[in-house]
Amino acid sequence: MTDQSLNIDPVFTEVQAQGVLADDAPGLATVYAELLGRAPENKMEPRLDAVRRAVDILGEPHRSAPVIHVTGTNGKTSTARMIERLLMAHDIRTGRYTSPHLARVTERINIDGAPVADSTFVRIWGEIKPYLDIVDAELEAAGQPRITYFEALTILAFAIFADEPVDVMVLEVGIGGTWDATNVADATVSVVTPIGLDHTDILGETLAEIAAEKAGIIKPDGFLVSAVQDPQAAQVLLEAAQAQNADYRFEGVEFGTTQRTAGVGGQLITIEGLATRYDDIALPLFGAHQAQNASVALATVEAFLGGGQKELNLELVKLAFGEVRSPGRLELARTEPPVVLDAAHNPHGLLASATAFKESFSFQELHLVVGILGEKDAAGMFEILLSEYVDRQDFRTVLHLTASDSPRAIAPEALVELALEAGFDEDKVETHENVADALAAAVTVAADVPNLNSAVLVTGSITVVGQASTLLGL
Repeated sequence: MTDQSLNIDPVFTEVQAQGVLADDAPGLATVYAELLGRAPENKMEPRLDAVRRAVDILGEPHRSAPVIHVTGTNGKTSTARMIERLLMAHDIRTGRYTSPHLARVTERINIDGAPVADSTFVRIWGEIKPYLDIVDAELEAAGQPRITYFEALTILAFAIFADEPVDVMVLEVGIGGTWDATNVADATVSVVTPIGLDHTDILGETLAEIAAEKAGIIKPDGFLVSAVQDPQAAQVLLEAAQAQNADYRFEGVEFGTTQRTAGVGGQLITIEGLATRYDDIALPLFGAHQAQNASVALATVEAFLGGGQKELNLELVKLAFGEVRSPGRLELARTEPPVVLDAAHNPHGLLASATAFKESFSFQELHLVVGILGEKDAAGMFEILLSEYVDRQDFRTVLHLTASDSPRAIAPEALVELALEAGFDEDKVETHENVADALAAAVTVAADVPNLNSAVLVTGSITVVGQASTLLGL
C-alpha cells in the first residue's frame, strides 16, 4: 500500500508536524518559529512572576473576562470543550485555551468553538512581542530564563481574548496548577478532573502531592467542581477549598452521571446536576470517562451561571452536548478499515480509553500503533496495553512501535525492550521509523486480512495522534 492510498500528504514535513501547514496565512510560520525558539513546552518554569509582569504591562488582559479554570491529570481538554459548548448554547461568547495541539498551533486558542483566525494570531503576536521583549530583557538581566514557549502562548491567548473580546475564558492548565502560567488568572470556577500519577518528576510522587499542586487554582471565595477522586486527593482538594472560603461540589456526592447506555456513535446519559436532573442526553463520545467529563462540565456551568442553584434549560443542554467533539479522543478517523485515534499518554488515561474502546468497538484483530514521549511512564503504559488488549481479549493484537517527530520521543528500538519486558510476544511486535510508516503498515495489514474484522488504534502520545490525524487528512 502506498502513502497515497492512505491519503497521506506527500509534502508532510517536520514543520507541518509541529503545527504549521503549507496553506497557513502569511506570517504564521514565522511567528510559530519564534515561539519554538523559546524554552520548549516540557521545560515550564515553576514561576508566575514572568507572566504576571508581562500581563501587567499589557494592561491585564487576563482580567478582561471571568475565568473557568480546568486542571486534572486526564480529561481536561474534553471537559473544557464540553464547558465551552454549554456556554455557547446559552449565547455566551467563549474563549478556550487548551494544550497541546494535534495539528495546528492555532487549535490552542479558540473563539466560540473555532480556532482563532491565523491573521488574528499573527497580528496580536506582533502587538505584544515588543512588551515580551522588555520582560525577556529584565529576566536575562536578573539571570533568569526568558519567557518560555508555553508562557508566551498563554500571554498571547489572554491578549487575543481581550481583543475579541469574549464573555468568559475557559483555561486548561498546562501542568499542575500552582505554578502554571495560566494561574495568573483568578478563576470564578475551578475545575479538577480525575487526578492520577503523571509528571511525577515535577508535581510529586503521590496523589496527595499532585493534588496539592493542582489545588493551587482554587481562589478565594471561588467555587470548586471536582470529579470523583482518590480519597487522599479528595481530602487535599477539600481542605484547599475550605482554606480559600470557596464553595465546593464533588462528583459522586452532589452530582454525577446516574444512567449511561452505550450506543452507535456514542452514548445516552442522564446527569444528576447541582440544581436538577437532566435526562436522556445524547453524547457523541465513547466511554464512561467521557460521561464523567460531561457531568463535571454540566456542574461547572451550573456553578458559573447560577452558583449551582439555577437549573439549565434541558433542550439547550441536549443541543450543547450533541455538538461536542473531542478530536483525538477515541476518534473514529477512518472506517475501511476502522482507524481510531486516542491521545491517552499515561497509564491512567490508557486504562480509561481501553475500557471505552472495548465497550464501543468489536474486532477480531487489533493493530496498535504506539509512540511514547520520554518523560512518560512507558513501562506502566505497556503493562496497561498488555493487560487490556492482549491478556483479557480473544482477538489477535499486533504492536506497531514508532516515534513521532518530537525530539522527546522514545526511539522504537527502546520501546521494543519495554514492550518485551512487559510481556508482549516478540513475534507480535514491529518497529517503524516514523508514524507514516507505522500507520501505513498497520492499515495495510488490517485491510488485507481476509474474512477478519480488523482495526487500527493509534495511541500513546498526543504527538503521534496529531501526526496520524494530519496524515489521514483530518
